[in-house]
Amino acid sequence: MTTEVRARQRSDARDNRERILAVARAAFAMDGLGVPIREIARRAEVGAATVYRHFATKEALLAEVFADQMASCAEIVRRGLAADDPWRGLCLVVEQLMAVHALDRGFARAFTSRMSEPAEFAAERDRTLASLLELVRQAKDAGSLREDFVLEDINLALLANEGIRADTPEMRLAASRRFAALMLRSFQAHPVRTPLPPAVRLPPAQG
Repeated sequence: MTTEVRARQRSDARDNRERILAVARAAFAMDGLGVPIREIARRAEVGAATVYRHFATKEALLAEVFADQMASCAEIVRRGLAADDPWRGLCLVVEQLMAVHALDRGFARAFTSRMSEPAEFAAERDRTLASLLELVRQAKDAGSLREDFVLEDINLALLANEGIRADTPEMRLAASRRFAALMLRSFQAHPVRTPLPPAVRLPPAQG
């Protein structure tokens, strides 16, 4: 095999990998994590064996697809924890996490569920959740967050937020902002009546 042929094969492999990632990112964001590998392969115009050659498991593919979003979420939680007021920091975290999730249906499930994922992805998520737990503790100690609040309440809010359907990404974001405000009001130890973000007209639920 000539050097030129080997270089072309490496280039083709890189192109296939990037195309698989791009297709998987779009598919999981639009349709959730249930999209099967064979469908990812079909949309990427490669065989399923090619997908598995680059990503040994679906979980490995998910971890690669969501690496950037996980880093963004970790940074959001770090900023919240660094805020002078823990309640304001928690508000920032909930609002911004919901904004990320409003545009990516798959990531909410990847962030909140326990999959058999690569160790690096799991470790990053565990560190982020530990920081979020510390922020929750500080907000409770300050008397701002209701005492019966648990971290799973944020998971519930994220999974509910994942279900928002709207005609455009902008409308989905706007609806998510209003939902985040409603959730934060329910989390607050002594809710303050402040105006909610504007309501968004959403399509009727499908029966």
